[in-house]
Amino acid sequence: MNWQQACEHPDLKDLPFRVELNERGQIIMSPVKVIHSLYQGKIGHLLRLFLKTGEAMPECAISTRKGTKVADVAWASQDRLERIRYETECSVAPEICVEVLSDSNTEEEMEEKKQLYFENGAHEVWICTQDGGMSFHKANGETETSALVPDFPKRIEI
Repeated sequence: MNWQQACEHPDLKDLPFRVELNERGQIIMSPVKVIHSLYQGKIGHLLRLFLKTGEAMPECAISTRKGTKVADVAWASQDRLERIRYETECSVAPEICVEVLSDSNTEEEMEEKKQLYFENGAHEVWICTQDGGMSFHKANGETETSALVPDFPKRIEI
């Protein structure tokens, strides 16, 4: 199955779960808790507050060499949006890809997602822990703050 088929499949349209595809086209589903959604909403709001151009996007599907991955929140510049706006899944990752950790996430999974996002053009990958702690990553490792949004808080308060 590819992402277009997953998006159009009638049995998958109204699932209360996050859906991704692995490199074999198999569907991966992850249920999320309310706190996960609260962090997503707050991060998206803060991105819109700090970055006056571009767009923050929740649940952003990104094509990778290991299937379609879905960033919990992403931010794309106007230039990047011109390229991806009408795509079913982003052919190039937004500049910022954010993952909000869930109980089911492993460190190995997050390392792989960071690598895949960077390979596909992300400038930064941010990780939000289950208690709201933020870490900021560039392709060469973790940084103290975001280069794109230096004033972004290191802890999200809900």
